[in-house]
Amino acid sequence: MTQKVTQIDDLTKTFTLVQLAQYQDNSVVSREIIRKPSGTMTIFAFDQDEGLTEHTAPFDALVYILEGEAEISIDKKPYVVQSGEMIIMPAGRPHALRALTKFKMLLTLFK
Repeated sequence: MTQKVTQIDDLTKTFTLVQLAQYQDNSVVSREIIRKPSGTMTIFAFDQDEGLTEHTAPFDALVYILEGEAEISIDKKPYVVQSGEMIIMPAGRPHALRALTKFKMLLTLFK
């Protein structure tokens, strides 16, 4: 199950990224931080063994792991990405994500 949480209304205050989306059993939770014509930033919380099936995006996407561990496949090649690490998913290339443990990530799309 995927649950989308609303965009942050006041960007002028400070906040801790890892606290913006909370884990939910058997779910992927997302919360959009900002949406601009030039791109978006969204925080995700994945329960263990949850994921996103293979898909493509028309824009480059940077994934930064805030906590936990995920397997991110790009062109069917798997990469294990852990807390504090990042990976770029190039535009137009198929990619998928799977939670090896509960994990949170920041996704930044560049248009």
